[in-house]
Amino acid sequence: MKSALSIDSKHPHERVSPRQNPLRRLSRLPNPIRALICAIGGGLARVDLVDRERARRTADLSWPRIVTGIARMSKNAVDVAMVGAVAGINAINGVGLAGPFWGMAFSIGGGVAAGAIALVSQRYGADEYGEMAQAIRSSFALVVLVTLPIAALFFLFPAELIGVISSEPATIDQGAAYLRIIAFGVPFAGLNLIGSRVYIAVDDAWTPMVVRSGGALTNIGLNAVFIFGLGMGVEGAATGTVLANVLVTGVFAGGLVFGSVPGTKDFPTRVNPVAGYLHRGMMRDLVEIGLPVTGRNSVWTVARFPMLAIVGMFGQTTLAAYIVARRIWGLMNTPGWGFGLAASSLVGQELGAEDEADAESYGVEITRLAVGTYAVFALIAAVFAEPIVELFVNDPPAGTIPLAVGLVLVGAVAIMPQAVKATMAGALTGAGDTRWPFYSQFLGMVVVAIPLAYLGATTPLGIWGLYLTLFAESTIPAAINYYRFSTGKWKVISRDYRPDAAPTDD
Repeated sequence: MKSALSIDSKHPHERVSPRQNPLRRLSRLPNPIRALICAIGGGLARVDLVDRERARRTADLSWPRIVTGIARMSKNAVDVAMVGAVAGINAINGVGLAGPFWGMAFSIGGGVAAGAIALVSQRYGADEYGEMAQAIRSSFALVVLVTLPIAALFFLFPAELIGVISSEPATIDQGAAYLRIIAFGVPFAGLNLIGSRVYIAVDDAWTPMVVRSGGALTNIGLNAVFIFGLGMGVEGAATGTVLANVLVTGVFAGGLVFGSVPGTKDFPTRVNPVAGYLHRGMMRDLVEIGLPVTGRNSVWTVARFPMLAIVGMFGQTTLAAYIVARRIWGLMNTPGWGFGLAASSLVGQELGAEDEADAESYGVEITRLAVGTYAVFALIAAVFAEPIVELFVNDPPAGTIPLAVGLVLVGAVAIMPQAVKATMAGALTGAGDTRWPFYSQFLGMVVVAIPLAYLGATTPLGIWGLYLTLFAESTIPAAINYYRFSTGKWKVISRDYRPDAAPTDD
């Protein structure tokens, strides 16, 4: 395979050792997220629960991703707040109901990206630059092929799709207007996930943070212009999102082709944009690793359709409160963005270097760091729940704010198992063992959470049904993912995806 892929090895940059990463200088810039992770790591190291060097590497790799998550989840929250301020509760519900459809782009893109981070991180650990570049090209090709039909569906049938979830005419109109425009951003959203993951796979979380956080801030600015300045409402929010995703895709593509994004560190190799994309062996591995992840992501995305329909049975006020609370849940869940991907990258790198013991240590210790960080985020959300909720809607119907605050407070407790769920899933993904996280997500969401919500809507269980769904979707997958990791079977599975197991030709 090396000879077949050598075209990408003609312009390699100097190899950056995973243990001597010059990005360390950038990641030591003063910032509260890294300081928090290091403080938690220092405390755990004093009682021998983590190794200081592993904690430092985790902090360096995870904090930029957490910042990216905060920026992107804040963007989603601001979308709802802006359209709510201009167009009221129907706009909030319309954007909220369109959200699961937009999430399909991330479900599919995230599956391909999971395959990319596994293949790229293992080849980075083994110094196989040609294979690494081929994995990137194949990932880009695959994500475009699978997202274009979805984009067409959203553009052609937006009202029919929103109508599956809601029968409120005003809500359908708002949701369809948003979905028709957001359809153009679907392929770019998938490409952005690939770009982000391949940088993280080579120990560089700084570049994705700069690019995607910049994109999120640009998105907020564009939305303000389109929504408030031009009076475009939900269509303005959708337009801003599409343009921001196109911009981010262009920056990532340029960085991979030319070897760096201005102002950031070099990528380990340059990806030749005119070499082959449809490499059979790589595409097969991407599908094998990514399909269960797509299934896992889609479980949550698809489950949101019946979940939102069931919540709508409680009434439009409860639906709006639930949508607002889920946006705040997304902010509390941002540590999982960093720790899950750090686990994928670091576990994958150690497996690529044939160090299974160190890979296991990373999985366990990153999980311990994640639990401590989630606790801080949850505490902040709980303390400031009411003022945060009040930012989302102007003159809300009676009862909206108390309902949303209650959901946020329960969510602050239920979010804690997400630390284990996200990090263990990330570690398993780095090894290529992606089926069990899919099973766990399906069990938690489809088998338990949705029935609990339905019982709440149709029996005296009431709002407690929604409270219990939050616990079901986090605790059940956390327990299953942790069990799978503890068996060690992921080590055996990873051996099929390491560089020396790759096919020798196209």
